[in-house]
Amino acid sequence: MSSEDLQHTDTEARFEFKKEENSAFQAEKGLDEETIRVISEDKDEPEWMLERRLRALEQFQEMPMPDDWPGAPDLSEVDVDEIVPYIRPDIETRGGAESWEDLPEEIQDTFDKLGIPEAEKNALSGVGAQYESEIVYQNMKEQWEDKGVIFCDMDRAVREHEEIVREYFMTKCVPPSDNKFAALHGAIWSGGSFVYVPENTTVEMPVQAYFRMNSDGMGQFEHTLIVAEPNSEVHYIEGCSAPKYSAFNLHSGGVEVFVKEGAHVQYSTVQNWSKNTYNLNTKRAIAERDATMEWVSGSMGSKATMLYPSTILKGPGATDNHITIAFAGEGQDIDTGAKVYHNAPNTKSTIESKSIAFDNESTSDTMPYMEIEESNVDVAHEATVGKIGDEDVFYLQSRGLDDDDAKQMIVSGFIEPITEELPIEYAVELNRLIELEMEGSLG
Repeated sequence: MSSEDLQHTDTEARFEFKKEENSAFQAEKGLDEETIRVISEDKDEPEWMLERRLRALEQFQEMPMPDDWPGAPDLSEVDVDEIVPYIRPDIETRGGAESWEDLPEEIQDTFDKLGIPEAEKNALSGVGAQYESEIVYQNMKEQWEDKGVIFCDMDRAVREHEEIVREYFMTKCVPPSDNKFAALHGAIWSGGSFVYVPENTTVEMPVQAYFRMNSDGMGQFEHTLIVAEPNSEVHYIEGCSAPKYSAFNLHSGGVEVFVKEGAHVQYSTVQNWSKNTYNLNTKRAIAERDATMEWVSGSMGSKATMLYPSTILKGPGATDNHITIAFAGEGQDIDTGAKVYHNAPNTKSTIESKSIAFDNESTSDTMPYMEIEESNVDVAHEATVGKIGDEDVFYLQSRGLDDDDAKQMIVSGFIEPITEELPIEYAVELNRLIELEMEGSLG
């Protein structure tokens, strides 16, 4: 077996393995007030968080399913009453262990295979790992803690940084009233990351959180809250995966990013869900004066995805950039894009969205929507679609590549805008995953 074949085999093994369930607490299937109270009590939350959960539940129950959105995927299979909304893994330390050695062996093995410990050593300022519904490990390098940077799980943030969380959590950026799945998230959110960067502080290496669903028929609802104070800078990387099961899984995360005056936040996502997972997220940022927000997203796997990272440019001079790559094969419906609200003068944004359809019966639809209410505005839109060119493949074959390698090289060039924005370890991984998808090896 060649070294390239070994790389592909290793990458496939990293995502397709699964472990026996071993939880300390598991909620019953379904969603009602009693379930919410049980989850909140198990987390020992303050009363104000329970009240917010219950209000979100009421809103969820009142909203219809988004089955009439233009181009929306078929969500008829999504039945919340068949989802296990909360599973607490069996670990001794609530809020995450301080070292890998303190985790149960099966959880250590899961994240070892996903490469998290090695990435932490080589490329990250901090790392968090979520297994099922809760963070099982969280660590921030001392050099950043000494500067006042906070990187912890959301459950701990609710308790230890209550004033900040109470001000920002699902109040200004992603309220539960935004859409049905935002309301669902607000009711049963669990885990996720809290990042706080003080004024005039630059976190020079990325921080990462990795979210892993291991159980059959569960839902994962992590919440990420990032507050970057004036003239600060941070790069946050999110990785997600789940093994394949016969029953459907539901991922409905929430992301809120507050980019204060002159601050710069980059939020990168590499998602490789199994093809029985419905990935229905709400991600939004608010950018103040002269702030910069960047979204870098790579989406593959899942049965259906609805994901549109958005930014509200609230302050004059604010900037927003989006780079998204979506890969879909047989039986997949990937509905991705971006939204930007220019609510202040002298703001600018760029959206670069690319998709790859790997099936002879695939369709790719572009549905731009621009609403302009000012007279002094520059707007441009361009869209192209096409197959891999026979002449390009022929040229590469004339240089010694076979057909598959030639096509993979062309696709790698196509996705380069996203890979060049990622640390090298993640860029290499994204390329390997797409190669595997093209070979039909995953899912």
